[in-house]
Amino acid sequence: MGIEIYTDGGARGNPGSAAAGVVIVTEKTEYQSGYYLGERTNNQAEYLALILALEQLNQLEDAKQINHQDLTTLNVYLDSELVVKQLNHEYKVKDPDLQKLNQQVQALAKAFSMIKFKHIPREENRRADAIVNQVLDLQIGL
Repeated sequence: MGIEIYTDGGARGNPGSAAAGVVIVTEKTEYQSGYYLGERTNNQAEYLALILALEQLNQLEDAKQINHQDLTTLNVYLDSELVVKQLNHEYKVKDPDLQKLNQQVQALAKAFSMIKFKHIPREENRRADAIVNQVLDLQIGL
């Protein structure tokens, strides 16, 4: 099966208060995390959600909560078509801030033998999206 990662980033305002949602699904369990990102754009939040997910996956492996053999196939699902196309080298990354984030993702991705970035509709990314909204609601007091 490998591992599936669902990430979402969002900002209320663009830029505005931003958050990231991460869902990591393994054969045995599921890990969910939410992060407040401060003032960011939507695209920055999307990239940061992915960076945080890959870093979390490395931590889970280091803590022996994920078997290294499970990492042979890593499918990463995002509802940001722009970010997916940039990561798959279909679009150029023109924004300097996004270039740095893209490079950070590419560097983290090298730790995995097979990683695929896939675009999915927002409806299929509900869990990660819900985490983003929960974090933002808590942060801004709704």
